[in-house]
Amino acid sequence: MFMEMRNGTTVQEFTLEGFPAIQHLGKVLFFVHLMAYLASTVGNAVIITITCADSQLHTPMYFFLSIFSFLECCFINAVIPKLLHIFLLGRQTISFPACFIQAFLIVFLGATGFLLIAVMSLDRYVAICKPLHYPTIMNLKTCFILVASCFTLSFSLITGPLVKISQLSFCGPYVIPHFFCDIGPLIHLSCSDTWSIQMLAFFLALFILLISLIITIIAYSNIVVTIVRLPSAKEKQKAFSTCSSHLIVLSLMYGSSVFIYVKPRQKNRLDSNREAALVNTVVTPLLNPVIYTLRNKQVHRALREMMCRMKR
Repeated sequence: MFMEMRNGTTVQEFTLEGFPAIQHLGKVLFFVHLMAYLASTVGNAVIITITCADSQLHTPMYFFLSIFSFLECCFINAVIPKLLHIFLLGRQTISFPACFIQAFLIVFLGATGFLLIAVMSLDRYVAICKPLHYPTIMNLKTCFILVASCFTLSFSLITGPLVKISQLSFCGPYVIPHFFCDIGPLIHLSCSDTWSIQMLAFFLALFILLISLIITIIAYSNIVVTIVRLPSAKEKQKAFSTCSSHLIVLSLMYGSSVFIYVKPRQKNRLDSNREAALVNTVVTPLLNPVIYTLRNKQVHRALREMMCRMKR
């Protein structure tokens, strides 16, 4: 499927501008991003593997964490390979279908990730604030329903706008001032009237981020109140340690995503979006495995046991 232009020809490909100011450092940037890509993929894959392999990690918290790691693996594989291709070979073109497939995957996986962050916040709320009811409330069926709801809601919200964007007219130039196909740059390349689709994209981004953020804030407000009321300092430290990693991750995700997406008109800030997008596409997936496992004794134990089994 190619997009028809007003003069009757078709758009067959776009050019991803990447980082033109530092493109001469392509080989160095390729190596740096390749290392980050491999570390992110391996780190998130390890979390998924040990969660599946260790029966003691078959809990709602680690189930949601493994799904989140799976989303991160899919997300970076939708973005980073093309960026590596640009850095190494300087080939910046991407076909029209591939561009919109990439845009769909990025927005779909990103939106699902934010909804899952809210679900993980609710899980911590129930575990800390209602510990006696936790096994009953957060059973296997509930966990699957919550995860399926995240995927379904995300898909239903973003499919319509992406289809509308793919049907816009593009009259050139076909240079996307970014290192991947994103909604904002694509909208601004169109020669159609894009005001309505810009507003729709803005309000959808605002809705997803606000819903997730409100749920997270309410959950953690109750968590903080409950922790403060705990009698011993040891109990307080243990409760805070189970939430601190989650808070670091969501701070990175919300901060960069609000900067990128939650503004009605993005045209004058597309250049700065590239740097912010690197946080979501490179930094956060790289830090997630470290943040979630660095101070987690259960994960440390599971990793040691897995390494021992591999040595036998």
